[in-house]
Amino acid sequence: MTSANVEVLALDEHTVEIAITGEVDLSNSETVQDELFAAIANHLATVRLDLAGLTYIDSAGLRILFELADRLRLLQTQCEISAPPGSASRRIIELSGLDSLVRLRP
Repeated sequence: MTSANVEVLALDEHTVEIAITGEVDLSNSETVQDELFAAIANHLATVRLDLAGLTYIDSAGLRILFELADRLRLLQTQCEISAPPGSASRRIIELSGLDSLVRLRP
């Protein structure tokens, strides 16, 4: 079974940074999604998602990212995803077109 860790850090009252590390696949995607969505309050202006420690993501994990982007759009909250250039997580974000819905950093 794969393992993922979701860490939430409130940067200020309007910004939260969420780091996902490990592997996200079908076996743990529901837990990861629940933890992500629990960290998002309606009053936030920005959600920063750090994927630097994500070593694997499959289509179930990608679905979570699209649902997160959609939810944040409805809340009128900016979504920023940080994924290192050349990493697997960045490639899947660019190939899927998710980078057209979120701000991809760096």
